[in-house]
Amino acid sequence: MQDETERREPPPIEDRDELLARLDPALQPGRFVFLRLPEAAPPPPDALAVFREPEGPSAILELERAEELGLLPAGSADACFRWIVLRVHSSLTAVGLTAAVAARLAEEDIPANVVAALRHDHLFVPEPLAARALEALRRLQHESPAAKE
Repeated sequence: MQDETERREPPPIEDRDELLARLDPALQPGRFVFLRLPEAAPPPPDALAVFREPEGPSAILELERAEELGLLPAGSADACFRWIVLRVHSSLTAVGLTAAVAARLAEEDIPANVVAALRHDHLFVPEPLAARALEALRRLQHESPAAKE
């Protein structure tokens, strides 16, 4: 049985042009790091994401929390990322959204790490480039053919 929140949720969007027109990028609070987790220990419950790679578990965690847990290798605080969520409800089977976003950021010489979740795509960009990335994504949204209709 679905709960009330699930029933009111709009269906995910498949069409690339509509996805771009509704991109709605938003910078989230916090500074984030990607880090290796100890094999034997359970992942921190407040990790934003955990992935089990063949080389071992890794996570995305807020910088402050990683420091508190002693998980941050020396010098890695310089590799902080900001989190941008694309608030459009994208389908997991939609074609072209990630490519369009990555291409636009590449044109601006902005690296991005993309994480797809059930409802939204999430970008992690180097902290000093976050404002430029957000502006580039907003331009991409306004330039999309469906936004001009």
